Amino acid sequence: MRKFIAGFLIVLVGFVPCVGSARADGLDYDTSDPLYMLGIQEVLSETTLTYWDNILRLGQTLSYGINDRLSIGINAVFQQDFDGSQDGFGAVDLGGVYRVGTPSGNSARIISDVLFGLKFGGSSRVRTPDYADSTYYVGYRFGRQWSGMTLAATIKSSWIFDDVPLGMAYIDFTPEAYFRIAPDWRLGAQFTLRKATNPHYNQEWLGGKIVRQYGRTQYAAHLDYEFEQDDLQVGVNVNILF
Repeated sequence: MRKFIAGFLIVLVGFVPCVGSARADGLDYDTSDPLYMLGIQEVLSETTLTYWDNILRLGQTLSYGINDRLSIGINAVFQQDFDGSQDGFGAVDLGGVYRVGTPSGNSARIISDVLFGLKFGGSSRVRTPDYADSTYYVGYRFGRQWSGMTLAATIKSSWIFDDVPLGMAYIDFTPEAYFRIAPDWRLGAQFTLRKATNPHYNQEWLGGKIVRQYGRTQYAAHLDYEFEQDDLQVGVNVNILF
């Protein structure tokens, strides 16, 4: 599977010269783009609904663009476990993105972002690594945008000081490919490789999504498969830009 992913990315890079440079007017409202950056005083609402293994998870994120290089956001998640007792709110995620590379709207060279944040609070019954209490994270995202596609990759490290799991850390590596196949339609694919200090939490996710855009609103459906635990999840996202 890793060889397949590497080959897929090589083919995409070879295809890049055939794709024109990005036009800012075609990217302004494409909030599902992995390199999207909020403008000054813009607000983005992201609502997610995901189902897997008899668990339904509802998430809400609000992000605010302080300027064209810095945005901050807050995320809260509630899950309903239909086959157990893992119900409740996960830890609140308060984080930000700082663009250290090319400013938004300029595709002349590689774009790069620094990601940072912390997670706190939440029910003791919802303590998966992604929603654990007392978590600190930092990451680096880089890539390039063209009018027809975006290629990006993210490296993110998280440190968990919660009791469950005790003192764990993990690193995620996520390459992404995103295609603007029509004025109002997009397709995306990504692969996430997670390595944790506790091998039980190692993960390998392969996912795809389809996005439909109406002005400043995007509706997306996604399907993701995890190889280590043989998990399959489906979900929908709604992004609204104000």
